[in-house]
Amino acid sequence: MKLAKTLMATTALTVASGTAFADGHMANEMTLVSWGGAYQASQQNAYVAPYVEMNPGVTAVWDESSAEAVAKLRAMNEAGNVTWDVVDVVAADAIRLCDEGLALEIDADEQLAAAPDGTSASDDFGDLLVSDCFIPQIVYSTTFGYRTDLVGDTPPTDVCAVFDTDAYPGKRSLEKRPINNMEWALLCDGVAKDEVYDVLATSEGQDQALAKLDTIKDDVIWWSAGADTPQLLADGEVIMGSTYNGRLFAAIEEQDQPIAMLWDAQVFDLDGWIIPTGLSPEREARALDFVKFATDTQRLADQAKYISYGPARASSAPLVGQHAELGIDMAPHMPTDPENAKNTFLYNYEFWADYRDDIDAKFQAWLAQ
Repeated sequence: MKLAKTLMATTALTVASGTAFADGHMANEMTLVSWGGAYQASQQNAYVAPYVEMNPGVTAVWDESSAEAVAKLRAMNEAGNVTWDVVDVVAADAIRLCDEGLALEIDADEQLAAAPDGTSASDDFGDLLVSDCFIPQIVYSTTFGYRTDLVGDTPPTDVCAVFDTDAYPGKRSLEKRPINNMEWALLCDGVAKDEVYDVLATSEGQDQALAKLDTIKDDVIWWSAGADTPQLLADGEVIMGSTYNGRLFAAIEEQDQPIAMLWDAQVFDLDGWIIPTGLSPEREARALDFVKFATDTQRLADQAKYISYGPARASSAPLVGQHAELGIDMAPHMPTDPENAKNTFLYNYEFWADYRDDIDAKFQAWLAQ
């Protein structure tokens, strides 16, 4: 993919000097933390590159450690050496970081851009402002892709096909963490959608989910990077696997792989920025200047030109157009499209903020058995 190759070749970026703050200075360096791959490429193209062009002068680098953001920021804070300036995280991690005092609280209406028609940022983002520290960027989903040439004459339409190794023999790929896997396991073990988190809050419910996952454990390749499943599918090493919908879009539409989407029970989630606490005033000013630009209406709409994630601002949605290179309409490829969203599962941010550490420990112990 040309965009991804461009990004990977760019390890140092020049970004804006921006406007002056009260002390008259902003830092000359900025470290942006994200997830790599097609998603990071969309960020580079949609708002980092324009920020560079408009305001040359400051050096910035990408770090692809977002999956480890909570643990690493805890360690940095304890050491008194915070080396990151702006960090892309999922909503549940933002809530945890905010609760622990590791992320800066943001006044959306004072520190983020209003919509072009004057609508305040808080109204424009609405319910997606799930934490005082979280600056939403996109709505995405974790869902499944499958190899169209390996599923026979009856391609899967139900997420529970993942657990049906008789009808669909072969390896599956699942993320090496409990989130989503536990929910899908309970759904496919007969738990009603609106009762999943009540069940998962109990030790018995956690054991039930792990028992269901046990039925396919020997057929699973575990992934930790979003690019893993598309590559495993492309190589024919798995018949189906979970990953972010934007990764599958890139494999299907941009790379023309024999892969199709299984949207059933896709798990909606949010992704956005946090600014770590513990920065110098100059670095904090730089980070705030960047996120105000990067999350305005036009920039979030522009991101949808490069990846099939829905922009988090209501004012951005009408501006979503065609893919920058392919010329195809992007709206039908969004997880929020009505055809794709017939049976969605809504991720519970607060549940995972509260239970993540305990269930993680239980999940990793199960993996090691």
